[in-house]
Amino acid sequence: MRPRRLRRTQWLAGSAVALALLCAGAATVATARGGGSEPAAVSAPAPRTPSADSADAGFAREMAVHHQQAVEMSFVVRDRTTDEDVRRLAYDIANTQANQRGMLLGWLDLWELPKTAPDGQEPMAWMSGHEDHGGPEGHGGGTAGFEARDGALMPGMATRTEMRQLGAAEGRKAEVLFLQLMTDHHQGGVVMAEGCAGLCAVPAEKRLAQGMVEAQRSELDLMADMLAERGSAPRP
Repeated sequence: MRPRRLRRTQWLAGSAVALALLCAGAATVATARGGGSEPAAVSAPAPRTPSADSADAGFAREMAVHHQQAVEMSFVVRDRTTDEDVRRLAYDIANTQANQRGMLLGWLDLWELPKTAPDGQEPMAWMSGHEDHGGPEGHGGGTAGFEARDGALMPGMATRTEMRQLGAAEGRKAEVLFLQLMTDHHQGGVVMAEGCAGLCAVPAEKRLAQGMVEAQRSELDLMADMLAERGSAPRP
């Protein structure tokens, strides 16, 4: 009888875990769709999902692209320097932004929306009407008057030329260029995340955006210190 009781206990435990995971998954979907914690009435309609031209969808699409370049830059500098502080920062950025990118693309799948902007829509169109934030013109500044150029599709993104320069640099030169490029990148990312925090409607996405603002501002301070240690500074 003992083995049978053990098997039954294990089966019940496994069923409980499966049920918990199912409930957690349902809660995650409800949150991403904009639902709250209160149970919906039986007759309530299904939660509305963002439209393709909404701030929620625009931020998810464009920040996923923005994050992808940060991941690429982090992997490049990892192989161009032996400095442990820079490599550790690059590792943290790559992991954090790769995970966030997965969340953003997952929401687009959940909402059954395309991962590319509608035909004819300009970059950053979803931020129309949001108060512009100041910053170094041409680098991580605000979105007013922003024009995509040489592969830099959004504020703060490095151009193809700059990415080639980073790939060719070594040692201290690679460290300084990475920190300068990533400073610009974070400044542009903060502008975009602040835009979502103000314009997006999905609570989970707004919370993610606000978390990005806080984390990237902290890393901006760290990178300024690291540049100073190397006798340099963020680009004007």
